[in-house]
Amino acid sequence: MTVDEVIHLEDSMPAPVRVEDKTANEKVQLISQLDEEDKSALYRIIDGMLTKNKFQTFFEQNIAVK
Repeated sequence: MTVDEVIHLEDSMPAPVRVEDKTANEKVQLISQLDEEDKSALYRIIDGMLTKNKFQTFFEQNIAVK
């Protein structure tokens, strides 16, 4: 493909570029290397934070003074 073809695309657009958070992927890979006890502790922390966030969001949307 020539530069001219790239600049003057006819009736077609290049596919969108998907940028991933590579640091999150790297962290998941590192977590998978932990021993089971450490993974379990980390998952409990994450689950606690997610649960707290869900309760806070629910409270703000349904119970808080509107």
